[in-house]
Amino acid sequence: MNFLTYLLHLVGSSAIAYHSASRIRDLKTRPDVLAGFQLAESGSVPFLKTLSERAASEGDTWLAEKLARHASDEERHGQIFAHSLKQLNKQVIDFKSQPKTTEDGKPKERKRSPFFAAYFEGYPQEDLSPQKIDWLVFMASTYILELDASKDFARMANVLPEDESTSRNLKKSMLSVAQDEIGHAAYLREALERRLSADAVQRLVDEWRTRKVNALMAMVTNLIQESEKSPSLVQDGVPEEMPDNIPETAASELAAA
Repeated sequence: MNFLTYLLHLVGSSAIAYHSASRIRDLKTRPDVLAGFQLAESGSVPFLKTLSERAASEGDTWLAEKLARHASDEERHGQIFAHSLKQLNKQVIDFKSQPKTTEDGKPKERKRSPFFAAYFEGYPQEDLSPQKIDWLVFMASTYILELDASKDFARMANVLPEDESTSRNLKKSMLSVAQDEIGHAAYLREALERRLSADAVQRLVDEWRTRKVNALMAMVTNLIQESEKSPSLVQDGVPEEMPDNIPETAASELAAA
């Protein structure tokens, strides 16, 4: 990673860190942050499970086991954030009940996350499915995301106040999630090292770090230019039981929230 990329990484990361930290500290915006995390973590489970099955079918039992554990962790993380919402008497909205058309009767178009549009620029959507995605693309791109997520969760946890139980419990949970993300990044790095030389691994990591920087800048630009308030992801009330399935399409768009 060259010096300019490093500087842009610091600028983009700092801007997103400030935005995320302020939103999770504020009780008015915290529910939407938690809902975004619940969707992102739970929504990745089917993808990881399918990848685990694919690795097993290809004879890579080590990777299959790591991916299965990863999926289990993400499922638990989704439950953690759902429970945190429950403590605030909130739950994720029912996407199936949302209007499918605009006020003038036209089908609603799903907005793609500017972060992921930039991060996976040049890769057709169909090539990113768990059945088709190149293993090196998955490993390197997810390594960067998991490594940075561990720092982001820890940073957000540390801005939460400890003078009331809800925030204190959330802080402990987020620090636990951060530790899991460190473990995910570690096995993904090892997976790369099992397939490539040290120099090749570093080149690939640098490539995806640069992509992450570009994605962060696209996200920051979108936050600055966004004139309309994003629709809320939560509604009042507590679900009778934790949802088993979270819409994967919604989760993929919110993974960088």
